Amino acid sequence: MAQPTLTISRLAATADVNVETVRYYQRRGLLPEPKRPAGGTRRYGAGEVSRLQFIRRAQTMGFTLEEIAGLLELNGKRACEQTRQLTEHKLADVRSRLRDLRLLERELLQLLLKCSAVPAGECCPTLDLLEHAGSQPRQRVNAERKPLTLIRRAGARG
Repeated sequence: MAQPTLTISRLAATADVNVETVRYYQRRGLLPEPKRPAGGTRRYGAGEVSRLQFIRRAQTMGFTLEEIAGLLELNGKRACEQTRQLTEHKLADVRSRLRDLRLLERELLQLLLKCSAVPAGECCPTLDLLEHAGSQPRQRVNAERKPLTLIRRAGARG
C-alpha cells in the first residue's frame, strides 16, 4: 500500500474544498484524522481522498452530513436495501421541493405581470405582498386583483 503523501491543503484541493471543511468533517467523524508524526505534518493517502470525494458527491446529491455518516457506515448484505430506502426518501424530498419551486415560479411570474401593469403611484404588488406576509394584503384601488399567497412548506427549514 502506498504511503500517505498529501498534506491537508492538497487533500482539500483534490475535492475542491477549503482546509477548514476537511477539519470540520474530521470533527464530525466523517473523515479520520491521521496521527501527527513527532515534529511532522499529518499526511493523507488515497483512502482519505476517496472518502472525501464520496462525501462531496453525496452532498451534491442532496444528502445531509448526518445521512452521509450513515452511508459511510453501511456494508454487508443489507447495505443496498438501506441505501435504496434512503435514496427513495431523498427523491421524494427533491420532488416535493420541485413542486414548491414550480408553485413559487408561477407566483413570481404573476407578480412580474402585476408589476408591469401597475399605474404610476400605486402600490407595488411585490412589496405589498412582502410587507403583509401572513396577513391580508391591504386593499388595492383595483379590487379585482387577488392577493397572492406565500408558500409555507411543511417541515421547511429556516
